[in-house]
Amino acid sequence: MSGERWIVAVFQLREVLRRTARIATAPLRLLVPSLGRGTSDRMVIAPQDLRTTDPTIASDIYAGYFAFGGKVVATEGRSPFETLPPNAAWAEELMGFGWLRHLRAAETALARANARALVDDWISICRRPRGAAWETGVIARRLIAWITQSPLVLEGADRDFYRRFMRSIGRQARFLGQIMDQCDCPERRLRAAVALCYVALATQGTAPQVRRTAKRLAMELERQLLPDGGHLSRNPAILLDLLADLLPLRQVFATQGIEPPQELLNAVDRIGPMLRLFRHGDGTLALFNGMARTQADVLATVLAYQDVRSLPMENAGPSGYQRVQAGQSLLIMDAGAPPPEAFSGFAHAGCLSFEFSDAMQKVIVNCGAPPPGFEQYRETARATAAHSTLVVGGTSSCSFAPTERVRWPRGAPIIAGPREVTCVRETTGDGTLIAASHDGYAARGLRHERTLRFSPDGMRLEGTDMIAVVAEAKTTKHEDDYAVIFHLQPGIDTAPLEDGDGLILTAPGGRRWLFESRDVPVTVEDGAVFAVPDGARRTNKIVLSARFRTLPALRWSLSRIQDL
Repeated sequence: MSGERWIVAVFQLREVLRRTARIATAPLRLLVPSLGRGTSDRMVIAPQDLRTTDPTIASDIYAGYFAFGGKVVATEGRSPFETLPPNAAWAEELMGFGWLRHLRAAETALARANARALVDDWISICRRPRGAAWETGVIARRLIAWITQSPLVLEGADRDFYRRFMRSIGRQARFLGQIMDQCDCPERRLRAAVALCYVALATQGTAPQVRRTAKRLAMELERQLLPDGGHLSRNPAILLDLLADLLPLRQVFATQGIEPPQELLNAVDRIGPMLRLFRHGDGTLALFNGMARTQADVLATVLAYQDVRSLPMENAGPSGYQRVQAGQSLLIMDAGAPPPEAFSGFAHAGCLSFEFSDAMQKVIVNCGAPPPGFEQYRETARATAAHSTLVVGGTSSCSFAPTERVRWPRGAPIIAGPREVTCVRETTGDGTLIAASHDGYAARGLRHERTLRFSPDGMRLEGTDMIAVVAEAKTTKHEDDYAVIFHLQPGIDTAPLEDGDGLILTAPGGRRWLFESRDVPVTVEDGAVFAVPDGARRTNKIVLSARFRTLPALRWSLSRIQDL
């Protein structure tokens, strides 16, 4: 059996044993002292929800239309919690109650009554801890939503509902404190720690409870955040979601006169510059390692609350990212190894890929991750070919765990990929040079080396992609074809030069760039991006193809065409 098949077998066996152990110990977990114990029976403060709202959604919800996870369900007078969910993403969004903020935005008595009725429905129908409603991440989302939207739910409520509402929060918090350590997904454990802090502070829990929850949050932040502010998953989306929760939490600590954990303060200070590293001129985040469509308004809001004077991180070594701003042009590059196994469920095989934008126009991008509910595209989106980088023999630089017989909590983890990733950055009068390499194709005896040179005025980007043979014996077992791919932002038009050596790229606003390669013909093929609301959208991609035994290096350039 090959080495990779052994790894797959071990992964499958381990997951079966983990699942069996969780089922066997489930009754015992209810006896464990919970981080959520000590909850008060009254709400004393409602933290601010920084996520943006759409009051028109309130009308849809009142009419019985619930649009989540790429699906719309018409409840036809029934409770949505009694409806068979069309997919897991729909169920998680419904049970997470993040949509309450849209009802609050409507600012009507009808919306308040509708919100209260839906919360009361959930309390009555979903009281038993089972199914999607009682998974770690979903409970955490619901607790944060109920607490931040408590003014909406409780205004005009009678005493009996108030008691039911508070008892349910206390019960959910206790259960969450009991099960969070058994959660396989680190990001959901972190969200659970945040939620328990919300509960302790917003319900004026006991001093020991506040200390316990703050300590647990500090521990998770210390475990999961890197020194430069990145998350171990290397996913920008997690940083945005986390900062949107941590900023109000920091304010609640201050309002209650309680010293927040230093790890919380450090996290807020570091995440902002890291998010700015990923931010393009159009306000969206670069599409690396699970990043889907950006909620640009949410990003702008949290960054404004964080610190408007904060500058972007440029050389994020621990997280493995590089940012180069020159003139109006911007280059963002993934120069890091895959995240640890437990954090790699959404990670992509995009080592040494980059994105390029000109002012507010993105030009070269990665395909990104599809939104929840479009899982049919996720495997394709994670492949190396879905990134603007080099691909050997149509294969990925990472191998992912199989999904046939194992249900992974947050996607199939990476079981093999680049282990040695190097990156050297130099800035001189000639511009910025980034020389990077990775050994993700070591099984084929190959190493990918990429050099990017960015001019000081941002008008020219020169690149060289080379295949270095490091183990000749291994290369004989495989074909020697490779390709360098550049995915274009939807809306970028292409026009070939007469000699076939280049293309004119024209953006919707009229800006033009010349893409050239003197080594091989420049071809344009159909492509797709997945970081869009409908899961996939057609676009074009530039492809340079060669064989490394005859042409191991490909040179290319991207130059801005000045308007006359």
